Amino acid sequence: MATRIKTWLIGQALDHPKRTILVCVAVTLVLARGLPWIVIDNDFMNMIPEDNPAFKVWNEILDEFGSTERIFIAFGRKGEEALTAETLAKSWDFVRAMERIPEVDEVFSISNMSRMDSDDGFMEVSDLQPARDLTPDQLADLKDYLRRTPDIAIRVLSTHGDYLNVVVQPKLDVDKEKLTLTIMDQAEKLLGDYEVHFGGQMYLTSRIPGLVRADIMRLMRFGILILVIIMLLNLRSLPAVGMAVSVILLSLVGMMGFMGWLVHLTGSNKFYFAVLNATMPIILLTIANGDGIHIITKFMREARKRQDVRDAIRSSMNTLMLPVMLTSLTTAVAFLSMIFTPINQFLGYGICMAFGISWAWLLSTIFLPSLLRLKHWDLSHVSLAKKSIFESIVEHIGNQVVNHPKRVLTIGVLIVLIAIPGLFRVKVEVNLASFFSKGTDIRDSIDFLDSEMTGTMDMEIKVNGDMKSPEVLRKMESIQNYLEQQPPVRTTFSIVDVIKQMHRTVMDDDPAYEVIPDTRGKVNNLFTLYSMSGDPDDFSSLIDYDYSEGLVTALLQNIPTTQMRPLVSGVRGQLQALQDQGFQTTLTGMIVIFLEEMYLILQSAFISIGVSIVMIFLIAWIFFRRFLWGLLSVFPLTAAVILNFGLMGASGIELSHVTALLSSIIIGVGVDFAIHYVSQYRHYANQGMGKDVISRHVMGDTGYPIMLNALSNMGFGALMISNFLPVRYIGGLMVFAMISTSVGTLTVLASASELLKNRLAIKEQRG
Repeated sequence: MATRIKTWLIGQALDHPKRTILVCVAVTLVLARGLPWIVIDNDFMNMIPEDNPAFKVWNEILDEFGSTERIFIAFGRKGEEALTAETLAKSWDFVRAMERIPEVDEVFSISNMSRMDSDDGFMEVSDLQPARDLTPDQLADLKDYLRRTPDIAIRVLSTHGDYLNVVVQPKLDVDKEKLTLTIMDQAEKLLGDYEVHFGGQMYLTSRIPGLVRADIMRLMRFGILILVIIMLLNLRSLPAVGMAVSVILLSLVGMMGFMGWLVHLTGSNKFYFAVLNATMPIILLTIANGDGIHIITKFMREARKRQDVRDAIRSSMNTLMLPVMLTSLTTAVAFLSMIFTPINQFLGYGICMAFGISWAWLLSTIFLPSLLRLKHWDLSHVSLAKKSIFESIVEHIGNQVVNHPKRVLTIGVLIVLIAIPGLFRVKVEVNLASFFSKGTDIRDSIDFLDSEMTGTMDMEIKVNGDMKSPEVLRKMESIQNYLEQQPPVRTTFSIVDVIKQMHRTVMDDDPAYEVIPDTRGKVNNLFTLYSMSGDPDDFSSLIDYDYSEGLVTALLQNIPTTQMRPLVSGVRGQLQALQDQGFQTTLTGMIVIFLEEMYLILQSAFISIGVSIVMIFLIAWIFFRRFLWGLLSVFPLTAAVILNFGLMGASGIELSHVTALLSSIIIGVGVDFAIHYVSQYRHYANQGMGKDVISRHVMGDTGYPIMLNALSNMGFGALMISNFLPVRYIGGLMVFAMISTSVGTLTVLASASELLKNRLAIKEQRG
């Protein structure tokens, strides 16, 4: 059955090349119809499973208190006082512009916040900044109020008093990227005379995905150019390079179109194009390029030997049909293993990559041979008549490996063993600020907001209890006191701060009364007094309507993921000690979500690697009908995984949302090299080739395309000049992955095969 299918596919390319090409292009165009349905997803929260406890609490808070995501806009002039009539007038204009944006839910700043004053024992609620243009007396009064209320001042004024802070909170379910760009545009128009800094998780999650995608696409074009140049120098045939590139392009269009179709048909956000998906074109490109190079180089060798194009194509495809299919199958299975990971987007990522790999396989086995058949080849051309210099170099290296297999294998194993300690030093970093190196605009703004303002990371504690009970309020106060003792925390706020301020106000602004009243009735009276001149909805982001739930918010500096764990653990311990029947708490916030992402990324990486290697081993074992061949097929890629992650640990490269996908690149490319080597070895063994020469022939046949594939894909080292650290790391590690997988196959696998030739070659000939 398999032989008939292979013969039929080869016949389509040889006998009906034009029809085959038209069908492939037509199917690609149908798939491309799905491109407009691709949905760009910038919400990192979609990575978290809906049943995750922290995510559930996060959604509960959103439903009850509104969005807790914020954009911070700090503006001023370094070293100059910000509390001037001119700067406050600019703040007034900017805040009013923010309030007019339909997607904005709330704005917090000096220019629109309320103040509480005592008036003969009553509470008077009024605007802190009563007008756009302040008189000298009004300005002095505003400064005096902030001096007397440092807990408020720290949220609206920088440490040195030279910058003002505006906090914008969006409505739920709005286009955050569009809103962020609108805010930035208004800031440029209205605050152009000032130094402006943006921050907050909403700002980062809105800006990073688009910037990362644009950066990768820009650098990919450069990488493809390098790939084409390297292939052209080695293949020495522009048509051959064009054919390989056409397979790559049709594969990419087919995969991305398929993603759009899935979105259109299912409506699931698992198939949205998130920041993680930005690596998909790179990975598919390397895999599709590998298939094309193997077929083209094999065709050139056969044409040189047979001097007949049709026979060369038939012979090449008879030899490579199985290994190309097997490499595609094993790689597709490796990506499908992502459906077992807990991160939502990895499911869509794996399914779309598996389809892209399958489509690249079909194009390589029927579309590419059809192109080769249509081309009128000049068999005397240098590309077909003579070996390239690089091909000769690879054959020489292969001879050295075959001549000294024990030495080569020993060195390879030692290198892998040396890399193992680095595995235990790999750190996970999910803080989005880590995407940027120091000196970039976004990182400088983040650092500024951390050092001069309140910070941009948050922690939210939902409290269930009587919000008018002094006992409950004192427990909330103790939580805030504990949080404010932690070094990264800049400030905290809750309804407790409002109640203490109201209490002080009605007691003739005596600081001694800035405490929680001792009875529930007194607390209730404070809310009643406030409602006489203020709006009770002012508290909607702090407590619910019936005063049974409250929210404690802590703003803190950006910290590495390694510091998040002890901080969150300490807070959880404090909350546990305070809980009783009348006081229940749940912890969430961006810092907690980041920790959840860290565990999910680690879990996903381990599951993906483990399942992929096991499935590849089983498939190779079944197809090659030998346990030993299955073991040897995963040997070099396992070594490459250890080498790459060991290098990450040793060099301090962190495992992030983007670099976590590195294992997919290694497995996708590594299994390709190994399967081709094993398949060619079995092919020669089945033909009865002598065991003493078989390794040299296999190295001659597979060594050149493997090294050319690795060398051409190193063009994606261009990613190392990216503006984003994880993308830089992907570029560097991808180069290393190409080296480790190709060299591992042609040294460790080749030397192991040579040492085991008595068991491998003879049994193949018998079986």
